[in-house]
Amino acid sequence: MSDQQGAELADLGRYGRRLVSAFVDKAREAQRPRFATMLTEHLGIPADGLPVAEQQWPSYEHVNVQAALDAWLAEPGREHRIVGVAGLRHHGPVGLIDLLGMTPEEGKYGARPGNVLRTALPTGPDGETLECLRVALVFVTDATGERSVLLFRCPDPEQGRDSMTIEVISSREGAGAEIAARLRDLAIEHNVYRGHVVSFGRQMFGYHQGTILQFHHREPLDPDELILPAGTFEDVRRQVVGVAQHRERLRAGGQHLKRGLLLYGPPGVGKTHTVRYLVGELTDTTIVQLSGDALAAIKQACSIARMLQPAMIVVEDVDLIAQQRDMYEAGAPLLFMLLNEMDGLDEDADVVFLLTTNRADLLEDALASRPGRVDQAVRIDLPDRDARRRLVGLYRRSLVLDESRLDAVIERTDGVTASFLKELLRRAAVIAADREPPAAGGDAVLAPVQVSAEDLDAALEDLLDTRNQMTRRALGLDPTPHPSAVGEQRRIRPGEGGGDG
Repeated sequence: MSDQQGAELADLGRYGRRLVSAFVDKAREAQRPRFATMLTEHLGIPADGLPVAEQQWPSYEHVNVQAALDAWLAEPGREHRIVGVAGLRHHGPVGLIDLLGMTPEEGKYGARPGNVLRTALPTGPDGETLECLRVALVFVTDATGERSVLLFRCPDPEQGRDSMTIEVISSREGAGAEIAARLRDLAIEHNVYRGHVVSFGRQMFGYHQGTILQFHHREPLDPDELILPAGTFEDVRRQVVGVAQHRERLRAGGQHLKRGLLLYGPPGVGKTHTVRYLVGELTDTTIVQLSGDALAAIKQACSIARMLQPAMIVVEDVDLIAQQRDMYEAGAPLLFMLLNEMDGLDEDADVVFLLTTNRADLLEDALASRPGRVDQAVRIDLPDRDARRRLVGLYRRSLVLDESRLDAVIERTDGVTASFLKELLRRAAVIAADREPPAAGGDAVLAPVQVSAEDLDAALEDLLDTRNQMTRRALGLDPTPHPSAVGEQRRIRPGEGGGDG
């Protein structure tokens, strides 16, 4: 037999096998698992015409919906099994109604039973996670014999799903809506964001939307590290922490809990530091931080705060969205959203709006002046002489500092910011370290840096030099060259001089 004859016989064999495979596939088509058949058999009654209840959540609630589902399935007398859904990439968005009406041919190439896929989502700032379903059917049987099916669908922007969705169908009329409502309650009860510090990431608003909020550690700050005038500190603490500590007594007395606090002042004076202190002290409060691109998430932040009271919404650099309305022909949409959300909360809502700005003069009057929105505006001033001395003591940390000429340094730094003093100590430490490099050996490297009076003077002269005008501006100080750079000694005064050279 020639090679050509052998190839022809092999081709005949392959063709025969294809015919047999097609025959077997057709014969077994009726036995192939189909969602429509699985749903009908589980419910015990024809599923056509049964009402389908649906609940939707924002994409960042995916982990909370999973926590709710886990809690509901764990309740006594409830059994379940989970079946994955494959083929959605080729079939597009699918709901329970679509699965029930799917033909055998569509079931072969479209959505069909498959492996259960999960993804791990964070539940805390220390790497804690929860295994969450992506797309799956959950077949549930209660102790009473009532049967239900839940379709769990996570967000998938590429498939047109920007929200977290659960659909429920049940053998008893009205049970689907009851289950959906129960899951919503449990999602609030088991909410993983409660009591944490969270913020929206930039990718929340891009094409590849995130499904989570970002967790941050709550770092308690000692009151001694917050160097403010005594009156300013008490005003801030009373408005935020004091109300929180006495919330029940205030409610009993008919007093409102919703409040707004505006911190304003020049850059570098400690507004962000003050926010850190308040966040650290409110240990039982949910904190939602908004800054930069995430300012567009005002509505979502207020929804979280309303749901997870007590809560505080921190809006940093609020002037970016709350400038005077006459600056825009069509108004500022984010400003209107912020005003609506502040007005929409009930008076007894335990929610704080904590706003910060370097430019209070740009704020829209409707935000800054109307009662019930901002109850108190607190100016954070440049540190006075006593505050500057305390700041030097704070920022020196473990430095060995020669204080013999410290009074002169304090005198020459009238009008500087806290950020300026922090950089002054760091720069002096670098000068000292360069002047006296450590001896050989690992222990010598860890020896405290010893900053002399000359090192401190040199660091101050360096910061005040004309070439560091932009550095001074970045540290919140007027960039005018200090007279000491040209031999004249006098104090720096806030607001003197012009702009960058």
